[in-house]
Amino acid sequence: MTDVLEELRARLQHAASELRAGGLQPAETLAMIEECARLAGDAAAQVDSHVRAALEPLPDLPGQLPLAAAQG
Repeated sequence: MTDVLEELRARLQHAASELRAGGLQPAETLAMIEECARLAGDAAAQVDSHVRAALEPLPDLPGQLPLAAAQG
């Protein structure tokens, strides 16, 4: 897991603990829920970015033949 995802996980975990504790005022609870939604969106964007990077083919380098042509 990347440092960014680890940080987002820790922040979400902290926010969830505060929500479960129940000591927040209604406006604070709403703000915390909105923060959780934002953090979850950030985490999803990070995961998406990592997945896209892993699935993207490597660029063709000049002078290299495709694998099938190189074997023939």
